[in-house]
Amino acid sequence: MTVARRLGTLVVFGVPAIIGGGIVFAIFGSYIPVVVFEGLLILVAGGLVSK
Repeated sequence: MTVARRLGTLVVFGVPAIIGGGIVFAIFGSYIPVVVFEGLLILVAGGLVSK
């Protein structure tokens, strides 16, 4: 995977991080579920980029 494609993948994961983080905060009203959600996104993105 080229560097440009890896960076593109990380940018694509940035959108759900921002939008999804807001939705998770609106549902639960706390930052702890947001941190868990963001952590899961980081793990998935890291797994895809490291291949």
